[in-house]
Amino acid sequence: MVYQIVLRKANQKAQIYFNQQKPKQLALIKSISGTRGTIGGAPGENLTALDIVESTAAYAQWVLNTTQNPLIVLGRDARVSGSIISGMISGTLRMMGISVIDLDLSTTPTVEIAVTIEGAGGGIIITASHNPKQWNALKFLNSSGEFISASDGQEILNLIESGNIEYAPIERLGAYEKSVGYIQKHIDIIFDLDYVDVPAVMEKQYKVVVDCINSTGALSIVPLLEQMGCEVLVINEAMHGKFAHNPEPLPENLTGLSQEVIFQNADLGVAVDPDVDRLCFVTEEGEMFGEEYTLVTIADYILQNKKGNTVSNLSSTQALKEITEKHGGCYQASAVGEVNVVELMKQTDAVIGGEGNGGIIYPALHYGRDAMVGVALFMSYLANSSKRVSQIRAQYPNYTIIKDKINLTPEINIDKLLHKLQEKYQQYPQNTVDGLKIYLHENWVHLRRSNTEPIIRIYTESPSISTAETLANKIKTDMSSIIKEDF
Repeated sequence: MVYQIVLRKANQKAQIYFNQQKPKQLALIKSISGTRGTIGGAPGENLTALDIVESTAAYAQWVLNTTQNPLIVLGRDARVSGSIISGMISGTLRMMGISVIDLDLSTTPTVEIAVTIEGAGGGIIITASHNPKQWNALKFLNSSGEFISASDGQEILNLIESGNIEYAPIERLGAYEKSVGYIQKHIDIIFDLDYVDVPAVMEKQYKVVVDCINSTGALSIVPLLEQMGCEVLVINEAMHGKFAHNPEPLPENLTGLSQEVIFQNADLGVAVDPDVDRLCFVTEEGEMFGEEYTLVTIADYILQNKKGNTVSNLSSTQALKEITEKHGGCYQASAVGEVNVVELMKQTDAVIGGEGNGGIIYPALHYGRDAMVGVALFMSYLANSSKRVSQIRAQYPNYTIIKDKINLTPEINIDKLLHKLQEKYQQYPQNTVDGLKIYLHENWVHLRRSNTEPIIRIYTESPSISTAETLANKIKTDMSSIIKEDF
């Protein structure tokens, strides 16, 4: 059975109690992790110049209040709006008395690494990750080059609300420096890591097709592979931000990559998202490797060489737990969100971790999702195994994950609804760290509220696709019954 991630529309019958009105899609979201939205429209409703300046100034004030370090690293992906937003952010920071080191076109993990190398007070990454081209965002880093915590994010939101922001006088305006070469610094650091075996990869002379999705994978993944001795064939290489397809690296968006791998008789295909923190592969047969198995495979490679613990989030495949325990380590699951994964990795001294969306966090490099180090480690494993990519994938258990959701009307109390479900399934092991996860023998279901929409996200996993689908539908039917009775 081939591993699958299935994105499904909600069952119509189960929706009858949820769809009294269509939820409004939020086009501007100011949250504890940053500010994101669609370009254009009215301030406070979309991502406009006023919202960008307001959020930047509040973050700058937080940096000055907490670190007294007036230096910020700035970088962006190749989105159409990126250079305009970068200019506004840079100007705002300098008027707050903060100097800027601008990496310009870069990757999220490269900016994270640059913050620590430069000894900066923080960093801002201009990217909406896998969202379509009309979206952009400001993602905030702390002085460790990691995403800010929930409490830090709340302080910034409070500053936005209060307006307690003070700009610098003329004598203390910040300086500006454009920095080049950080991608190569990033590559050099990766090549110096244990278990990154550049000579072994060079000896194999792999042919690799890379889908750069018209963003900065072209200036990061491509040279990294070339410097590992690979013949690299690139699709969607031009960095204009007009994405050739939906930029989320999911199977339905990677048909072009799959076809090119077969046409070119390549050894594998590589796909990243626009800011290069998510990673997935295509086998030499043109089959999807499965984004959940990016982390599973790289963790297996690391654990073969270094015993230790692993972490992923509650919505990621249980295959990582099986691999970790096979190597004598301990696996733990965090709440969804990179900052939560990182926190638990630090607590458990994990040697590898990440998220099932293809996000690799390798602490030996830094605490952030990093597709570049993921590629280097995967290629090293491939070369040392002397196997084909499809053979490596066949080593691991096959699970199907269903990713679904249910829309909710405003009168429905999500906490009460989840509590009722918790009672209904009380005979099964449960986890309530982030919503409700129920372990049903070799299957599981995870229910959690969305931070951006009035919905409950539903994830189920099973060795059987029919069982995973049945489980998702069963949970939705249970929800509809509870709502009919209690709301």
